[in-house]
Amino acid sequence: MDGALASFLPLILIFAIMYFLLIRPQQKKLKDHQAMVEALRRGDQVVTQGGLIGKVAKVKDDGEIEVEIAEGVKVRVVKATISQVLSKTEPAKS
Repeated sequence: MDGALASFLPLILIFAIMYFLLIRPQQKKLKDHQAMVEALRRGDQVVTQGGLIGKVAKVKDDGEIEVEIAEGVKVRVVKATISQVLSKTEPAKS
C-alpha cells in the first residue's frame, strides 16, 4: 500500500500545481471578464478584441451592444468580444 501511494504522490502533486498555476487563475480571469461585460453601460469607452475603440451607445439584452466608433457610425458588437473598458461613466444619480 505504501508503494502505491508513493508512486501516485508525484502525479497528485503535479495535478495540484497545475490547478493552482493554470486552472484557477484562468477561472478567475474569466469571472472578472464576465463581471466587466455585465457592468457595461451607455457612455463607457471600450476596446473590442478586434482593436476597435469606441463608446457604448446602447446596451441590448440579447448579448449585444451598440458601439459608436466615429461620429454617427455605430456598429453592433457581441458583448463577449469586449476586451477592455478604457473609461467608465458615472451612474446617473436618482
